[in-house]
Amino acid sequence: MARTKKLFNALTRRGPHRVLRGDLAFAGLPGIVYTPESGMNLSGVAFGHDWLAGAFRYHGTLEHLASWGIVAAAPGTETSVAPSVLNLAFDLGTTLDIVAGVRLGPGKISVHPTKLGVVGHGFGGSAAVFAAAGMPAKPKAVVAAFPTLTKPPAEGPAVSLQVPGLILADPGDPMSLRSNAVELARVWKTATLRSVKKVKAGGLIEGRRLARVVGLPGADRSTQKVVRALLTGYLLHTLAGDKAYRDFADPEVDLPKASVMDPFADDPVDLENKVVALLKP
Repeated sequence: MARTKKLFNALTRRGPHRVLRGDLAFAGLPGIVYTPESGMNLSGVAFGHDWLAGAFRYHGTLEHLASWGIVAAAPGTETSVAPSVLNLAFDLGTTLDIVAGVRLGPGKISVHPTKLGVVGHGFGGSAAVFAAAGMPAKPKAVVAAFPTLTKPPAEGPAVSLQVPGLILADPGDPMSLRSNAVELARVWKTATLRSVKKVKAGGLIEGRRLARVVGLPGADRSTQKVVRALLTGYLLHTLAGDKAYRDFADPEVDLPKASVMDPFADDPVDLENKVVALLKP
């Protein structure tokens, strides 16, 4: 555990790589991409944003992944009040096609087609599940960070999904009535559900958020540090095959600030407390 804690603490900071930023629009899709300065056959992920957010609200997280050697791209689509989870899922798949099929940067960067993952936050977490289920060539791993309810629900495609997955949940979040993390974990048999301590489910979003006027939380640096470390360690093992980070993908190992959670426990999320929290002035 001491070794894993040391790795976790290191992952809360930037990695060793210099980072380049690019625009997905060159390939016909609005969005952004962050890459290490150089590297061939790298791992790559497509990142889906939360409701009423956008790709630009995750610059720090995408840059963080790239600093650890992972190409990270996010489509800038479906940012309206009534976005389509299916359309965002399609765009996540297109994003992976772009990063895996196009030589990036000054020709010194490439992504290996078998080292791909899909990641999403909130609304984008559910979109990531749809994206993985709909891809003919399945990604190597999927991460749904504090996923939220969508129409249609992501539990449908999750039933048949055999891709290794990580689901992050915050049972203490007053807004967790919107969460479908537990429901996803119950039907997605190859996913690990982790309860993350002392975070805000919406805090991964950076900068000021218009949605705060309807009660959704804004940026939280502590949340960003914890989630980035968990996400990076998980992807370094599942995509890049780095055995040093195997504990981050082990469903039997509790991680710093993120213990394994049983989705079939009698009451994995205290519904009564959530309702009371929502009704507080």
